[in-house]
Amino acid sequence: MNTQEIKALNDKYIINTYGERKLAFVRGLGSRLWDADGKEYLDFFAGIAVVSLGHCHPAVTEAICTQARTLVHTSNLYYIEPQVRLAELLATHSFADRWFFANCGATANESAIKLARRYWAQQGTPKPHIIAAENSFHGRTLATITATGQKKYQAGFEPMMPGFSHVPYDDVAALEAAITPETGAILLEPIQGEGGVRVPDELYLPAVRRLCDERGVLLIFDEVQTGMGRTGKLFCHEHAGIAPDIVTVAKALGNGVPIGAMGCTETVASGFAPGTHATTFGGNPLCCAAAVATLNVLLADGFLQAVRETGAYFMEALAGLAAKHAAIKDVRGKGLMVGVELDKPAGPIVGKMLDAGIVCGPAGPNVLRFAPPLIVTRNDVDRVVSTLDAVLGEA
Repeated sequence: MNTQEIKALNDKYIINTYGERKLAFVRGLGSRLWDADGKEYLDFFAGIAVVSLGHCHPAVTEAICTQARTLVHTSNLYYIEPQVRLAELLATHSFADRWFFANCGATANESAIKLARRYWAQQGTPKPHIIAAENSFHGRTLATITATGQKKYQAGFEPMMPGFSHVPYDDVAALEAAITPETGAILLEPIQGEGGVRVPDELYLPAVRRLCDERGVLLIFDEVQTGMGRTGKLFCHEHAGIAPDIVTVAKALGNGVPIGAMGCTETVASGFAPGTHATTFGGNPLCCAAAVATLNVLLADGFLQAVRETGAYFMEALAGLAAKHAAIKDVRGKGLMVGVELDKPAGPIVGKMLDAGIVCGPAGPNVLRFAPPLIVTRNDVDRVVSTLDAVLGEA
């Protein structure tokens, strides 16, 4: 099928929640994509920070095929070997002693919200209030859009769930002032993604950790976008030298196979008991086999160091571009999670980059977001920077 044939069927049968789209990708390999009409693209968006090992990575593809020939699904009424192997890998390489597997980032965050509330109820001191940040993004379920600090995602779905409040990001004093005797958790992204690739001051996260310890509040980090190597560490909070009580991951965990996870300390895990939380598809053999293969690649010697080095090279090149183009107001990020703030809407620039064969995306109205596969090279970076240079020169 060509693009127009795919579009015609889409327009006839798909609920229109994504608006008008330019093309359909039908094949990928590494950091390259091809559309239905045969045009090749350099992917610097990775399906919104998902395909971090690149498209059709051989180790992940082999794991999926092998597992698909063996056992795709049973249910969580039975032990699942790939699931326990994945949990062991995650626990070995994180603070989290225990893991629960979900289907996506939103359901991982739902799990974290439920666990935090039930943990305090189990202590005999219910503390249902959760503080999140303005401009945050935590998912599209009713609970997670309530936690999300952007009104545009909540419009038309009111009333929101009770028990949530929002404070400015990167502001410890505002967090402290918002804590009440009913506050059970603070939910934050270590770097805000959808909110504009906003990197907090290096003292912010350690200060939040101390505040939570002092006030008896659980700290939840939403690492759905920042986790799994995106910032050059397996988890972004490692850069700050601290750990939360609960963490959520998804997106890159399965390199494109839908899977989310919520990890926590042994103590906090006691908030859940048999029957208190469950899922049909979460952690099934197929998705966990893909995630095990993905993690093994991410954890290989030198892989994350290369992400840090390529990310630094990209940031430096973009800083040079900012010196040339007044349209660039700021360049920020960590590792290969990069935002370029413009003095104009990002949408048209995203479209022009796509026309030139570069896939990227927006993060808020004026921020150009790059979240490429972690395997991209300096030559790939050079091509993206030169293309952006040309596009901004025409704008």
